[in-house]
Amino acid sequence: MAKPPPPTGGDQVADRRAKLERMRSEFGIEPYGRRADGLIDLASARGLFDEVKQGDDRPTAAVAGRVVLHRDIGSLVFMTLRDASGDLQIALSKKAIESSIFKLAKLTDRGDIVVVRGRVGTTKTGEITLWAEPLPPSLPETGGLAAYEVASKALVPPPEKWKGLRDPELRYRQRYVDMFADPQVVQTFRLRSQIVSEIRRFMDQRQFLEVETPMLQPAAGGAAARPFVTHHNALDIDLFLRIAPELYLKRLLVGGLSRVYEINRNYRNEGVDRQHNPEFTLMEAYEAFGDYQSMLDLTESLIRHLAKTVEPTGVLTCHEHTIDYNQPFRRVRYAELFESACGFAMTETDRVRAKARESGLKEAGVDDWLVVNALFEAVAESGLVQPTFVTDYPAAISPLTRPRRDDPDLCERWDLFIGAMECGTAYSELNDPDVQEQKFRQQLAGADEQEQTYRSFDEDFLNALRVGMPPAGGLGLGIDRIVMLLTGRHSIRDVILFPLLKPPGDRGHQEENARKDK
Repeated sequence: MAKPPPPTGGDQVADRRAKLERMRSEFGIEPYGRRADGLIDLASARGLFDEVKQGDDRPTAAVAGRVVLHRDIGSLVFMTLRDASGDLQIALSKKAIESSIFKLAKLTDRGDIVVVRGRVGTTKTGEITLWAEPLPPSLPETGGLAAYEVASKALVPPPEKWKGLRDPELRYRQRYVDMFADPQVVQTFRLRSQIVSEIRRFMDQRQFLEVETPMLQPAAGGAAARPFVTHHNALDIDLFLRIAPELYLKRLLVGGLSRVYEINRNYRNEGVDRQHNPEFTLMEAYEAFGDYQSMLDLTESLIRHLAKTVEPTGVLTCHEHTIDYNQPFRRVRYAELFESACGFAMTETDRVRAKARESGLKEAGVDDWLVVNALFEAVAESGLVQPTFVTDYPAAISPLTRPRRDDPDLCERWDLFIGAMECGTAYSELNDPDVQEQKFRQQLAGADEQEQTYRSFDEDFLNALRVGMPPAGGLGLGIDRIVMLLTGRHSIRDVILFPLLKPPGDRGHQEENARKDK
């Protein structure tokens, strides 16, 4: 006799709903749970078992988790539960628990969330297992509740038998499924949290004060980027989601705070790819009487510390690269790196423009230094795998940066590259109000209406500089990219819990979202 075809997605949902109704009508339970005290995570429950010390005196535990494996072998039901700490096998024996509870266990599906109470032991094969059984109500960790409860009935089946979501589109869109389907996803976000906490600890120990500055700003300043625009009804004014906190943090230096930092979100209404998300996390820090060299020393110490926090050897693999954070970070001047990559100096304008055209870059009608930088990004950055500080950028592309006194065409700026990816930048901050005003006006000169949406003239910031800002070093680090490097993740979407995606109804949204990660 031929086997019946496997149930379709719709059939599985119908079967689960039928089980839901049985739980209510036949067992008289509400399969969406209740408060459960005394629960410990699954890893802690596993750790309770010690065969040598405990012998037959098995410890008790109460746990909860999502069912990722369910095996019904007649008088025994085995399940594997999963929570953020890991997996644990549980077992229910027909002889050890009430008949109704055992029947309930047989009705359980993969994806259901359950609460189990019992004793930690092993199976015949030696696998640590929580054996469900009724426990005395006097035990505080059980509260005298049932050995087995359904806390939430899953009405849709899990993907791929919990081997992970294969479709990247679904992984990012249904992160709540992705996290249980692939334990490595949870580990990545645990590491992200630890990395951010460690950054705060590092900065706090160096007497930097953490602050918060406005997300809604009347002028989009601190970077050259297209902002998101919104409108405040009560005041009847347009506002911008901030593209950077820089100008507000510098105001705090004017006000007398000597070391400040902020870790928070920024928003830029621009492209999306494996290194860019419109909403991203940045740390900016400013130190009065510092400069770009003091920021360089701070950053190298911080990145090395973070790498050793993740991997004590200080050697990590990121994609196909092995990166050694123990070695002193390379330092190379922008002009030197440009000439090495192109074969001619960045001041040779005709050759720069010819090479840009050859590389498919727009150069006609574009400022000479902007063409230089576009060519630099296209040909020089890809080889910067080991940690490298590129220093002394052209002053024309860094309007908030102090020019070098020995060569005003260059400025006191560096960018940090690791794994062929730019991770941060730092300046000796420009604090001369007259020079800053001149640079603002130069940026706006000739700009059309669209360009002016991301090139602001902040009169209040200029007024703050006129009050007097001390010489300072400023630093910006892309937290998402740092996490990508330290966790070995390929795309920024892998380290942002809920990255921005096109809505499912948009035509071609899957192909578009997948293309952005290439």
